[in-house]
Amino acid sequence: MTTLASGTDTLTRDALTVLQPGFPGTTAPDWLLRRLGEGLASVGLFGRNIASPEQLSSLTAQLRSERDDVLVAIDEEGGDVTRLEARTGSSFPGNHALGAVDDVNLTREVAHELGRRLAACGVNLNWAPSADVNSNPSNPVIGVRSFGADPESVARHTAAYVTGLQSAGVAACTKHFPGHGDTAVDSHHALPRIDADLPVLERRELLPFRAAIAAGTRAVMSAHILVPTLDPEHPATLSLRILTDLLRGQLGYDGLIVTDGMEMQAIAATYGIERGSVLAIAAGADAICVGGGLADDETVRRLRDALVGAVRSGELPEERLAEAAERVRELARWAASASATEEASNTASDVTRVDIGLVAARRALTVTGAEDFTPLTEPPYVALLTPVANIAVGDETPWGVAAELERLLPGTETAGFSGDDAGSVILKAAGTRRIVAVVRDEHRHPWMTAALDTLLAARPDTVVVEMGVPQAPPRGALHIATHGAARVCGHAAAEVIAGA
Repeated sequence: MTTLASGTDTLTRDALTVLQPGFPGTTAPDWLLRRLGEGLASVGLFGRNIASPEQLSSLTAQLRSERDDVLVAIDEEGGDVTRLEARTGSSFPGNHALGAVDDVNLTREVAHELGRRLAACGVNLNWAPSADVNSNPSNPVIGVRSFGADPESVARHTAAYVTGLQSAGVAACTKHFPGHGDTAVDSHHALPRIDADLPVLERRELLPFRAAIAAGTRAVMSAHILVPTLDPEHPATLSLRILTDLLRGQLGYDGLIVTDGMEMQAIAATYGIERGSVLAIAAGADAICVGGGLADDETVRRLRDALVGAVRSGELPEERLAEAAERVRELARWAASASATEEASNTASDVTRVDIGLVAARRALTVTGAEDFTPLTEPPYVALLTPVANIAVGDETPWGVAAELERLLPGTETAGFSGDDAGSVILKAAGTRRIVAVVRDEHRHPWMTAALDTLLAARPDTVVVEMGVPQAPPRGALHIATHGAARVCGHAAAEVIAGA
């Protein structure tokens, strides 16, 4: 095991152990390596840290040269939320597409292959899957990240995903407890609230988490949401009633509890990250995720000192911090063992791997109007009706069908549009070319509906591709619902449009 730097006392070491910070760049900075030597046990990776699988492997090897049992975590849901392929778009459809197919064996296979690729790059903890039931169609942050709106279906696929991911040697972190699906506010910006009574929460929000626990999920991530029925004062991340009494007591969960990003405004703007981190550990959390926006040594030092100070003042019991740190180390031991087992399994077999992501994306398509549609043979004009991306998805990852249509129909042109006059602007820009209008959650954006009204009135032969949650009625000469905006979903849709 790793030898800690001399002079690091137990309390300080435990305070560092419960932190999961991020950092900038594609190599580990000196301060991070120093903190690993002092007791830091986890590191979080984001799109900014990854340029290629080879570079990621070098980065994780660099981290393990300082601490061989480090937990390397990533927010890799597949689909719209990808860090491994942030620059190109994911090779895997997301949860909503898998839920639309409703084949739990397929979900398990997709999760296993995603996990295998993460493990091959040295990642051993994935902040996924999302077990949120997307019961509110206006939800601005979950949407296609959910397996769907039916709790029983979400539960089945959550369990399958956990099983598949962990069979590849990567720990699953099921999120966002106790359920983020019935919110109308993004917790990156403010504190959401769910006003549902206990029977509703039991049969809707909690059902998928029970399934994940039964499937053996190694970690659970808390949500920065207020659920007055469970705790009228504290958001779930800071709630003893929710994390300890409900999750550990009633649901019987004994694995690692990780917070959602503490720099998110739901916590940072109301409690501050230092105070919030102390309250989270006191409430029952074991690991503090921070680094999506804050990623420097000063943040790590402030959080470490806040936890140490809270113990010394008597606000945070030392045994609670020690218990949290030990759960982190326990997961690190499991990950090291699981990684060795999976590596031996991969070495022993030479099986050709099917492109399971594309298989799943093709099966997930819902196509309306295909019986009367003649595939395109000339390059179309692709109009991307672009909403503001939520922070979880990010705006750096490409989406749409244009790149794949260009491969099949060279000369395809694309442009992004938004606003109330988008329809008329598109008509002018397209000229006589066939229009492919690509939308994302049309039902949440009235300007998209208005743009399609204008387009279809003038050009009824327009092809419509919905790459979000397909709530609006299908229309157009051909309507394709991909149930997600991953690159592989665009690939599958382009094949239909071009008859490939």
